[in-house]
Amino acid sequence: MADGELKDMEYFFSTLPTPFTAFDSEAYKTSVVGLFMRHMLLAYNKLSFSQVYKLYKSLQHYYHSHYAKPSDGQVGVPALVADDSDMDLTSTEDTVGDRIDKEEVDAPLQESELRNDNTPSRGPLSQKQAEYFLARQAYLLKNDENKALKPAALQEELNNMLKFNPDFAEAHYLNYLNSMRVQDIFLSAHSLLHYFDRLILSGNEGKSNGDEGYGRSLRYAALNLASLHCRFGHYQQADLALQEAIRIAQESNDHVCLQHCLSWLYTLEQMRGSDSTVLTEDSVKMAAHFCLPYLASLGIQSLVQQGATQGKTAHKLMDALKDTDILHWKHSLSELIEISLAQTTSIWRMYGKSTMALQQAQLLLNMSSLEPVNFGVQQNNTEAFAVALCHLAELHAEQGLYCAVSEILKHLKEQFPPHSQHAKLWMLCDLKIQFERHMNEGKYHLAEPLVTAISALNKTEGLYRKAQVLKALNRSTEAYSILQRLQVHCEKTKCTEVVIRVMLSTAELHWESSGFSTALPLLLQALALARQHHLQSLASETILHLAFTQLMLGVPEQALSVLHEAIEPVLAHGAVMDKGRALLLTARCQMAVAGFRPNGQGQADLRLAVLAVDTLKEAAAYFSRLNCKERLRDVHYLQAQLHRSLGQTSQCNKSAMLFRLLDQELQSPAPPISMRL
Repeated sequence: MADGELKDMEYFFSTLPTPFTAFDSEAYKTSVVGLFMRHMLLAYNKLSFSQVYKLYKSLQHYYHSHYAKPSDGQVGVPALVADDSDMDLTSTEDTVGDRIDKEEVDAPLQESELRNDNTPSRGPLSQKQAEYFLARQAYLLKNDENKALKPAALQEELNNMLKFNPDFAEAHYLNYLNSMRVQDIFLSAHSLLHYFDRLILSGNEGKSNGDEGYGRSLRYAALNLASLHCRFGHYQQADLALQEAIRIAQESNDHVCLQHCLSWLYTLEQMRGSDSTVLTEDSVKMAAHFCLPYLASLGIQSLVQQGATQGKTAHKLMDALKDTDILHWKHSLSELIEISLAQTTSIWRMYGKSTMALQQAQLLLNMSSLEPVNFGVQQNNTEAFAVALCHLAELHAEQGLYCAVSEILKHLKEQFPPHSQHAKLWMLCDLKIQFERHMNEGKYHLAEPLVTAISALNKTEGLYRKAQVLKALNRSTEAYSILQRLQVHCEKTKCTEVVIRVMLSTAELHWESSGFSTALPLLLQALALARQHHLQSLASETILHLAFTQLMLGVPEQALSVLHEAIEPVLAHGAVMDKGRALLLTARCQMAVAGFRPNGQGQADLRLAVLAVDTLKEAAAYFSRLNCKERLRDVHYLQAQLHRSLGQTSQCNKSAMLFRLLDQELQSPAPPISMRL
């Protein structure tokens, strides 16, 4: 044992309990030898990592010094050159090397240090303390990362553990999780491979085809490596690792591992932008066949997501989600219940039903988890919570409630630190809210720098917003070029929502050159797409664009008739900006139908004119909530002309004064009111 390795000494102590069971053995547990061996085993189990290492080195030194090679002139009899103090673990003198102070080695981990997550441990841990520390930190990383040690402090603790016990597999796995926190691909892969290497060495190497042993470890090591590369966007490496896992699983006839591989295979195809419907359906069927409800539910969730983007009818998608919810509650799959609620929120939001989306998000955030609560921490840092909170922030921003938005984003930043896996969700959400707010307020110089940051997180969203800024700055040629490229890209990737938005922006560019008849076919195509995919909010916005085009083409009666179809869903579920724009357009149509002329010629319909005044007043209230001064300037301009035609001099003067104040404050020429919605 002294000539062997550290694992030989560990093997010796692991075999000590064997003689205790034989009654006729001299080492029976109640005999003198048995009591001594039990006392020795108990003392060994209480040793910390550093003390085990020091015991091993001391044993080596004691053995080699006692049986030292005799020099010339000496009798070849073993000479004891080391006294008993060489085997004393509490000795302050270290003759082997790697000097460790006694106070540092023997200092126990205080209970307060185990409870305080922000204070790293001082000194080495015993086996039980190390297992408790690793279990606690792993649980906190999974459920509430903020209560775990900081990445640097945790890395220091793990390095200290692995220094004295490099074969501690659980420490390598926690090192892998900690590296994933900071998106360190090299250290993540390194720690993951070391974890499975140690797991194989400590397992039963003979059972390569069973549920245990290194065969199982090898295939799951390849599968975990594939998932690691998927998360970092290394699709080619992920595909190679996945094929390796499939090959080993097929050789071992491991159907469960093959089902996990199939789930990652269709996930990888989705990440690449390919159609994975067939693979997903096969995965759901096989998972149901092998009684794997978790994988079956994940497959159905993926099919629902694909169906929503492909224009499947809403009632079929909701029925599928209802069936999966029954499965979740039956098997108490808390995490999948959260995913289902988050997905339902996203689908309602995509359909333009903001009230339903708000209800589902609140249901998720107020739901009690079915998972057992350990260490006083409940799981609330999953992707589902991040998605729900981001939807809440965007819904509040649409209503102009920016104080509530800042509170939600503050909570998101605390719950999901910038280095965490799901931080990109709130980062993109925050940037989009800031961008829309600056655009609504007419502060294009502040919105333009945000485009670069948005592009870093989502290239498609960044390009679309760059075109919006260029259009607002009257750089129409550049904006049109970007919109055309973006439309081609989104049609390939089947991103229907962005395609419709691009079509609407292109139609607005045609308006600027008075090409209203040119914009009409584009708007009809966008409306057909929106209705095909059941996107009510985009359909309503498209109808607003169509009504504006008809107004400019001289058919206000038809425009007003079309507006009645869109005004109800806009007022019920639309953003404040959309409500204001819809009411402003309605007032302009009412003025045109009433026969109102800016030069005062002709007799206007007083009933419709009074109705238009009330509509403009309501539109002004919406624009005031967003501090949209450019739109308010347009409203006051129309109000002044209406009051003048109705002979209301005092109201006319008041509106004219408000218009003048806003015009002086903005210090920019008002764009032609006939050229924008």
